[in-house]
Amino acid sequence: MRVLGIDPGLRNMGWGVIAVDGSRLRHVANGVIQTDAGDLGVRLLQLYRGLTAVITAHAPDAAAVEQTFVNKDAVGTLKLGQARGIALLAPAEAGLAIGEYAPNAVKKTVVGVGHAGKEQVQHMVKVQLPGVTFDSADAADALAIAICHARHLQGRTLRIARTA
Repeated sequence: MRVLGIDPGLRNMGWGVIAVDGSRLRHVANGVIQTDAGDLGVRLLQLYRGLTAVITAHAPDAAAVEQTFVNKDAVGTLKLGQARGIALLAPAEAGLAIGEYAPNAVKKTVVGVGHAGKEQVQHMVKVQLPGVTFDSADAADALAIAICHARHLQGRTLRIARTA
């Protein structure tokens, strides 16, 4: 199974794909879809096309998106929400089941602490995906989201197996 993790952002949307085989995780690919400042509609289209290309290239079986947190900048939060809409739309259009996780849930799953720093998250992504390299914190966050979803799927499978 392949899981696509998406870290929504209007300027930089991180993405990461991992392969899940039982309890083993393997890095497949990661990157960032970047947009230029300017017209919001054009930027959202760039995100959509970039994410659609990632889905086509890596054929994930499931996707996971980080939930938006509300910050002090209402306009910024609204724009992030629109980018998050694209992060949900592209995998939904591809027929993928989508998990959504709060940032603290991702950190708790990957690091063990819900308020872990970015450096701790990046370190634990490298531990759980040996040999992985990423150029940005956005791509590392996307891989962490994919790991979180994979672990939740594994837990669900284990619970189903126990009740059968």
